[in-house]
Amino acid sequence: MPTPCLPPSRLYQNAVLDSTRWQAFIPRDDDIVISTSYKAGTTWTQAIVRELIVHAMRQAGITDPAHLPAPDNSSSLWPDARWICPVDELHAALEAQRHRRFLKTHLALDGLPIYPQVKYLVVARDPRDVFMSLWNHHGGVTDEAMDIMNNFPGRVGEPQPRCPDNIHDFWTSWINRGWFEWEQEGYPFWGNMHHNQSWWNHRQLDNILLVHYADLKADPLGEIRRIATFLDIEISDEALADVVDRTSFGTMRQRAIDREAASDGPSTFFRDGAKTFFHKGTNGRWRDVLTEEELAMYEQTKARVLTPDCARWVEMGRAALV
Repeated sequence: MPTPCLPPSRLYQNAVLDSTRWQAFIPRDDDIVISTSYKAGTTWTQAIVRELIVHAMRQAGITDPAHLPAPDNSSSLWPDARWICPVDELHAALEAQRHRRFLKTHLALDGLPIYPQVKYLVVARDPRDVFMSLWNHHGGVTDEAMDIMNNFPGRVGEPQPRCPDNIHDFWTSWINRGWFEWEQEGYPFWGNMHHNQSWWNHRQLDNILLVHYADLKADPLGEIRRIATFLDIEISDEALADVVDRTSFGTMRQRAIDREAASDGPSTFFRDGAKTFFHKGTNGRWRDVLTEEELAMYEQTKARVLTPDCARWVEMGRAALV
């Protein structure tokens, strides 16, 4: 078993997460791990990476759809999701994948084994935009989905509560309370700011690339080329433009809706299925929602959790690094 250069230093276990499940992961030399706290472009980044991998495989002469990663991101496994499958099934699924693997995680760096041969693609977003997207996400989860997560065998701690009816109640809890004792925000999930700070602290490592949601929105061509370069994937301008088109918000949303229409209807996980999951994808909606007092809460938590340079990055993206 390969040895991580940074072993996990914290244990994340709640109704959603179980960081010990990463013990089922035996890294390969070309593995990719996509990390976000949540609602920062996870599915979008998975789709981008998938399209880049498919492009590289086709360039190498591999065109059989059976050998390519699935078009709906189902081949991008999420090891820390404790409720999706038992750990032995997770291990078997990981080992069975023959294409270049691209995994998803919502863990902070301190909950993961960091291997030098694995590429880590970390995506951040302004915490206030994360919150607005999370409000829609958490409120759209069905009772059936909540039951699956909370009653899947092996849950540690309290069940995850339903989303409050009032957005301001949700904000007050989310920005001032952590689920884990070392976090100060993120309840009833896990720390969004803590997640970003944990990766920021190790940004100097060659196998970590920091990406920002706002940069992907503003310059998808440039940012996707940057991701391709990081993943050692050569791609022409024409092919790159095709990846940008195939991974636009509108294209991805419609593709997901069409898949639901061709199957048994909307997913039972979200009310209205893909229409709920792919909600708006826009930034700045918090300006019309959060009060001055609530924004003061944000500034206080930000000052406690984030270093000033990391705070600039999560709010501004690459512009803060110039």
